[in-house]
Amino acid sequence: MTTGFDALQSHATRLRGGPLSELLAREPDRVAQHAVRNGPLYFNFARQSYDAPAWQAMLEQARAADLAGAFRRLFDGEKVNVTEGRAALHTALRGQHTDAVVAREAHASAVDVRQRMVALMSQLEGSDVTDIVSVGIGGSDLGPRLVADALRDPLPGRFRVHFLSNVDGAAAQRTLAPLDPARTAAVLISKTFGTQETLLNGTILRDWLGGSERLYAVSANPERAAAAFDIAAERVLPMWDWVGGRYSLWSAVGLPIALAIGFGRFEQLLEGASSFDAHVIGTPLAGNIAVRHALTAVWNRNVLGHAAQGVMTYDQRLALLPAYLQQLVMESLGKSVKLDGSPVGVDTVPVWWGGAGTDVQHSFFQALHQGTVIVPLDFVGTVNSDAPYAENHRALLSNLLAQSEALANGQHSDDPHRSYAGGRPSTLILLDALTPQSLGALIAMYEHSVYAQSVLWGINAFDQFGVELGKQLANGLLPALKGETEVKDPVTRALLAEIAARG
Repeated sequence: MTTGFDALQSHATRLRGGPLSELLAREPDRVAQHAVRNGPLYFNFARQSYDAPAWQAMLEQARAADLAGAFRRLFDGEKVNVTEGRAALHTALRGQHTDAVVAREAHASAVDVRQRMVALMSQLEGSDVTDIVSVGIGGSDLGPRLVADALRDPLPGRFRVHFLSNVDGAAAQRTLAPLDPARTAAVLISKTFGTQETLLNGTILRDWLGGSERLYAVSANPERAAAAFDIAAERVLPMWDWVGGRYSLWSAVGLPIALAIGFGRFEQLLEGASSFDAHVIGTPLAGNIAVRHALTAVWNRNVLGHAAQGVMTYDQRLALLPAYLQQLVMESLGKSVKLDGSPVGVDTVPVWWGGAGTDVQHSFFQALHQGTVIVPLDFVGTVNSDAPYAENHRALLSNLLAQSEALANGQHSDDPHRSYAGGRPSTLILLDALTPQSLGALIAMYEHSVYAQSVLWGINAFDQFGVELGKQLANGLLPALKGETEVKDPVTRALLAEIAARG
């Protein structure tokens, strides 16, 4: 099948083989040409395996796909989520960058809900509550968990915020064991309020707290949330069907973030994201960071055939970023059909994974350096650290720089066991410092890169029907686990028998 990416294959053939240092030798201005800054974020793509002619061909693909128009449709609130007939207005949660009526109304609604967040936080601050348990899963958990962990002070603030997501009862037991129910409140977060994990864990919290007086909820179905747990309406904050769960941390879903780091810093997070939104909507394709990141991802996936993508955070406070990006990227782009239902015709999302340096260097970096599979990487580091240990931070940065260089350039040795092939591509991302503004901008960049990739592939980044089948089967198997029904699948039937025999 002929695709728009076929035009790039000749460039890949021309460039294939050899360390990336050869590109630097052929292009004296390569570092400057492949470095981009926006506010507190700096991106260097010089160690990706394309040169200037290949980059120009990639830009032609972006123009052919009308990426600029696609971003305008996203910001204006057009129904870019075509399979569900919805807009995707997460950008309106953090700023107003268009005169489109639907976007202006969405932004006004978000501002109103933030004022309600402030009122609820004031009530909690005036109470005896010291601990907050945030109950949610997926987009209702990963975003708030990442930001709260990244931006929390070394010593607890007014509230200690804990996160409970897994349906495994051991997770609830371990979360609640050190807490005092008399000094704890809980926030139940679910877009539909039909998610099994959140309902079960919410029930545990309600019973453990001795009632619903210190339960709060965030949902696009506030009536159901209030009814399911007898939560007073004033303690239920709304979200909207035009915000996907994995894009929702900017909404009232961010209440645990605000409780963990303070409302003022939560607003700074939104400001950072909004500043990057302005960059995306106002910058031509050639200088647009999210577009370059997306085109690089498509080059690595479809032209070079790399089936995995790593993200390595050289800041321990960003240790949860790989898990957050796994959902954002893989749930958004894990599709095999186009918007019209026809086969997509090319490979879509690679497997995203990663970890925090320098731990990962002593774990799986052996395979990255000398294994047979090439894994492109995003390296993320911070120039300035808040920690008072300057020598440690210099060592961290030296390792960040060294790994990127070693993967790219390799090293020849007459001993094949000590030879490094090089040619392993990476993008280096530096935050001036880890602040609410820089983190907000970084997350927004990844959101926009994901959307741009979806446009290039002609798929929908905003539905996630693939998660439903397993949920449906799990609900049907609950009676079977109690011995009340039979199942048809012979393997599942044998497994149920084994569980019953050992249970």
